[in-house]
Amino acid sequence: MKLMVFNTQHCLNFVEKRIDFEIMAETIKRFDPDIVGLNEMRGKGASPDYEDQTAALQALTGYPYAFFAKALDVGGVNPYGNAMLSKLPILNAQIIPIPTPQVEGRVEPRCILKACLEGGITLLVTHFGLTPEERENAVRTVLSVKAEEKCILMGDFNTPPDSAVLRPIRACMKDTADAFEGEKLSFRSDEPHVKIDYIFVTPDIEVISADIPAVIASDHRPHIACVSVG
Repeated sequence: MKLMVFNTQHCLNFVEKRIDFEIMAETIKRFDPDIVGLNEMRGKGASPDYEDQTAALQALTGYPYAFFAKALDVGGVNPYGNAMLSKLPILNAQIIPIPTPQVEGRVEPRCILKACLEGGITLLVTHFGLTPEERENAVRTVLSVKAEEKCILMGDFNTPPDSAVLRPIRACMKDTADAFEGEKLSFRSDEPHVKIDYIFVTPDIEVISADIPAVIASDHRPHIACVSVG
């Protein structure tokens, strides 16, 4: 099974600075993952540029199953959050809010997309906040909802691999990036200097390979992993 996580920056073409569904869809189709986790996706809103981006990518890529998880309404009227595309049937899906701390700094509501897929697979797609308090809340929420077996966690965690905040996740899940050959960085896509995008799996899932290919579509490079769920 091939997995992908991709922060699309609301499907903004990084070079041309315009909404570009085609380049995002082509990036997904190029690697042909079975499951795609998407960050920074817009839903259908009151503003003209808030289209149903999940439906647009689903139509262009041909994935049979999709789900959008709203984290907040920008300006009160424009949905924004995480999404997924899947070749596996989605048996059920839910939106789990991450508590928003009352701290100074750029803070916004965040969520976890939790989906139960055919084959007993649990998928968690999330986007951690920018402040330490947000990331700590996100980790606690992830650990409270993760499945003990056949669980996949992916997203933009806004923190580097050596961050202490990731230790509780590393204690119970495997980082697919351990399969990298050499250094792989995900942000920014043109001149990457840090890895902040991740795919974690429970110990019962075998990691076969992983990569962050040199792709410039969004401001993030996609993170890919091939695994065997058994």
